[in-house]
Amino acid sequence: MKYAPIAIICSAALISACSDKPTYQKIEGQTMGTSYHISYQHPDGADAKAIQAAIDKRLDAINISMSTYMDDSTISKFNRLPSATPIQIDADFAKVLSDSQTIYQASDHAFDPTVYPLVELWGFGKHKSVERLQSPPSTDEIAKAQALIGLDKVVVNGTQIHKTVDGLGLDFSAIAKGYAVDVIAQTLKDSYGITNYMVEIGGEVATLGQNDKGKPWTLAVDAPVIDSSVKTRDTITTLTQPKDGSLHIATSGGYRNSFEYNGVRYSHTINPTTGNPVAGNAPSVTVLHDSVALADGWATALTAMPYADALKLANREGIQALFVIENSSKTGFDIVKTDAMQQQFPK
Repeated sequence: MKYAPIAIICSAALISACSDKPTYQKIEGQTMGTSYHISYQHPDGADAKAIQAAIDKRLDAINISMSTYMDDSTISKFNRLPSATPIQIDADFAKVLSDSQTIYQASDHAFDPTVYPLVELWGFGKHKSVERLQSPPSTDEIAKAQALIGLDKVVVNGTQIHKTVDGLGLDFSAIAKGYAVDVIAQTLKDSYGITNYMVEIGGEVATLGQNDKGKPWTLAVDAPVIDSSVKTRDTITTLTQPKDGSLHIATSGGYRNSFEYNGVRYSHTINPTTGNPVAGNAPSVTVLHDSVALADGWATALTAMPYADALKLANREGIQALFVIENSSKTGFDIVKTDAMQQQFPK
């Protein structure tokens, strides 16, 4: 789960009133159980209401496809189906499923959008509680839940999918917001020719071109301070978009939704391969990738395993990742970059 750990520095506010400066428009709203913020250079002669309507239409389509909060969404219908029963999926669903399968395989199954039975078993669902750690699930209970997970149990046949076991369900919350950012950014660029924008949904961000100051966009990464909030965030570092370039970035971290038991801090994150909560993982991982969807999924994968394993995997796969970890004296944080991230952002 994501807690908007990225802030936009010097982003466009509403509209510049100066005639010699480009006009920037800002859009805000709610979607996918979180907030979104969009800032873009408004094209001459374009209808701002039409742009807003186009954005809303695409977000609605993604929700109708993949929202687990909607009983009539495609994903909710799939989750209720028995095994071997096919269901038609749309292009958005198919793309997110394909990206998920790619990360699932490359991450050695650390990223698995079918993990929800384990989340519920450990009491890390809607009402997370320390009581379950005091009386943890038995080995048999974990094994039974693990039998219901595994993205390889979802079979794709053209534009239809089915599950191979009863009780299996999908939850794309760890990648769908990133995908929605990609889709909205593409809509701005392809439908309206907008080449200066920032799109953010739930902390996942895509930028292109310049902000209203005529400078590349700069994004702030929060320090993973326990019990901090969006209003009390502390910036630990910033990432500035390459000039005339773009950024596709996502951050994952459970530090705003965690608790301590027997001297060990746990977040809501479950390691699908062990069936147990992850301990010793990085409090925050920021990933840059070719798309925000892939950045989103990889950030989740790298927080679902111990830090040392995550760093090794990210370097093996050439992932641009920035880990924020507790320093050796436990008085603050250190930043560790993968080799690919160090090349892109050496300072």
